[in-house]
Amino acid sequence: MTTLRQPYATLSAPALQHLRAIKQQLEDSPLGRNLVELVYLRVSQLNGCAFCLDLHGRALRSGGDSAARLDTLAGWRLSPHFTAREKAALLWAESVTLIASTQADDAAYSPLLEHFNAQEICDLTMAIASMNALNRLAIAMRQ
Repeated sequence: MTTLRQPYATLSAPALQHLRAIKQQLEDSPLGRNLVELVYLRVSQLNGCAFCLDLHGRALRSGGDSAARLDTLAGWRLSPHFTAREKAALLWAESVTLIASTQADDAAYSPLLEHFNAQEICDLTMAIASMNALNRLAIAMRQ
């Protein structure tokens, strides 16, 4: 067990509340809570945020997601448990999360155009960006 480095939820409460408000607004967007939670879980896997892995895994299970889907999320490209829409979102989530090496290239962006409208693409990108921010806070402060 690690010790919390700084009580950021208290010390930076107003800023954290804004990040949480973004998260809540996106979960209630036309993307749907399950897709947003799936993206949150994959981003958290890539970043290695144990707190968020637990949180979003539980949210997906309580929302009815199957163990098979959660068990194969890291290998989503070869898994039969994800739709083409979900795979496009997961590809984009990986590309944006690993942006230093991918530069969010066209190969990751183009599949979105088949499954999402412009608003949904922006919302999806906002969800990915906000989860990356929350992961970095939790990991850096050892939550």
